[in-house]
Amino acid sequence: MPLAFQKVFYPVGPEICYGVILHPPGGFAKGDQLTMDIRLGAKSEVLLTTPGAGKFYESARRAAQKVRLCLEAGAHLEWVPQETILFQGAQMLSSLRVDLEAHATWMGWDIWRFGRSGADEEFSRGHWRAGTEVWRDGSPLWIDRQELLGGDSLLRSRFGLQGYPVLGTFAWIGQTISNELLGLCRSVPGPVDGSGWAVGRVAEGQGLVARYLGRSTAEARRIFAVLWAILREHLRHRPLCLPRVWNT
Repeated sequence: MPLAFQKVFYPVGPEICYGVILHPPGGFAKGDQLTMDIRLGAKSEVLLTTPGAGKFYESARRAAQKVRLCLEAGAHLEWVPQETILFQGAQMLSSLRVDLEAHATWMGWDIWRFGRSGADEEFSRGHWRAGTEVWRDGSPLWIDRQELLGGDSLLRSRFGLQGYPVLGTFAWIGQTISNELLGLCRSVPGPVDGSGWAVGRVAEGQGLVARYLGRSTAEARRIFAVLWAILREHLRHRPLCLPRVWNT
């Protein structure tokens, strides 16, 4: 499948590179397979995003996106693609593996919409499987696996999506999160529409994970961006500048 890396930008100075990954088809169908292998050199600092929402269309064959991120010592990557929409009947697999060398850190998010809510479409058919793994020196720091069948009771169960169409996950992995910083993140105002969200640390305090469950991809991104700004200021000592491509 075609893939392009657009011109890089330096909106907050030469120390951090902003890049845009462009997938010209704009969506996955009929068993499409996309694999990315991205490597950051030692002490580099990069933000990668996409110019628009990803889409997985209805298909009888499973489509897959597999991403491998390797960060050399002291590197920092912020992986912030725009939301992904699963059309009714989509069959998809998403896998992301991050390998960190000493003192490298990774921040990333995924925002999923199940069905095109604006068209009154629900995810009543299809299959979604997503996995994220972050490792350092052969040891796991955080492993997250999720799976959902279209029409499954988990779509409406109080132990599942509770009828909400949007699920988001935000993570910052590889650095110690103090009690004070965790408290500051937990003080972020929640969704204005009463949707749910929560934030906590991963094992041994080597990172932070937040979840959003609600109706709005924009609201998920708003909350995640506030967390992002707090963590970037306290852990990277840099201001947050959102990618300009999101406004086009």
